[in-house]
Amino acid sequence: MASDHPTPEKKDKQPDAAVFKLGIYERENFQGQCHELTGACPNLQELGIERVGSIIVHSGPWVGYEQAGCTGEQYVFEKGQYPRWDSWTNSRRGESLVAFRPIKVDSQEHKVVLFEAPGFTGKKIEIIDDDVPSFHAHGYQEKVSSVRVHSGTWVGYQYPGYRGNQYVFEKGEYKDISELGAKAPQIQSVRRVLDQQWHSRGAFDTTD
Repeated sequence: MASDHPTPEKKDKQPDAAVFKLGIYERENFQGQCHELTGACPNLQELGIERVGSIIVHSGPWVGYEQAGCTGEQYVFEKGQYPRWDSWTNSRRGESLVAFRPIKVDSQEHKVVLFEAPGFTGKKIEIIDDDVPSFHAHGYQEKVSSVRVHSGTWVGYQYPGYRGNQYVFEKGEYKDISELGAKAPQIQSVRRVLDQQWHSRGAFDTTD
């Protein structure tokens, strides 16, 4: 006999709109009007959002961009609170955020190989399930011109200590670092982007 009530299995298969959820406030410290995103937005101005003053990531992770169409400087946002621009970047240019998209982390495991030259050639450094605040401390002082991500999602930084321009590496191959918008082959630290399906908090959660 047919039933009007969905079975538990059907309920489980229904899409969960809250898998990705981000709140954007027009003023610092979560003041002013709040706009919520649950999916990619290539241009915040089309939603009437003129300024991003603070952010709460309810579930993520996400990447924000300084230019429409998800281009320009990138900023990674994991689950947590970001009360003003300097909580997501040490660059004053980071005050401008115009686009966002969620980041899908493909697995709990993380492995990335970074190469000195384009096309996955030259000296290389392989990193597995670890965050590396300084390549120099690991004996790698070369430039990074290509990247191969075997698993997980990573963010590379221009300078040691997770500073400078950020570049998101999702699973796949990047034959030339310019594919990620980098103007120079300079990456000196990397860390894993963590997803709350395996980690209750992101690596750099800013809440107490």
